[in-house]
Amino acid sequence: MLAPANNSITKRLLFYAGASLSLASLALAGQSNPPKTGSWSGVLVTSACNADEAFNESPECFKNVPGAKIALYDDTNRVMYSLEPQDKVTGHLGDTVTIHGALDEDTINVASAGPMSIGLAVGQKAPDFSARDEFGHVQTLETLKGPNGTVLLFFRSADW
Repeated sequence: MLAPANNSITKRLLFYAGASLSLASLALAGQSNPPKTGSWSGVLVTSACNADEAFNESPECFKNVPGAKIALYDDTNRVMYSLEPQDKVTGHLGDTVTIHGALDEDTINVASAGPMSIGLAVGQKAPDFSARDEFGHVQTLETLKGPNGTVLLFFRSADW
C-alpha cells in the first residue's frame, strides 16, 4: 500500500521540477544581451561584399552597389559589422576608420566615426614598458634607447 503513495509523490516532484526548469528556460530566453559599448576599427566596405572578399581587398568591396549599405570589415577577427545609422559613415567607403558605439549582435549602433590612428604621433615619447626578448632578457625603453633615439616596430598577424 505504501508503494502507490510514494509513486504519486515522486511523480509530483518530477512534474514540479520539470515545470520549474521550463519556466527558468523561458525567463532566460526572454532576456536579451545588452549591447556592448566600445570601439571597432577596420575598413568601410559595401555590405554586398563578404568577409573573404574584404580580406582579399576585392575591388568589388569598394564600389557603390545599389541597395547595399556600408559595413565595417574588422581584419583583426575577419568579421563584418552592419552599421546604423548609415549617415555617420556615408561618403567614406574604402576609408580606414574607428567606429565608437554599441554592438548589438552583428550591428554597431554608431555614436561616432573617425579616421583610424595607430600608434604615437611623431615626436611623442613612448610610454615606459618592460618585455622579455627572444633570449629571455628583460628589455625596457631605457635599455633599448640608442644615441639617436629608438624605433620600435610591433607586428601583428593572424596569418603567421
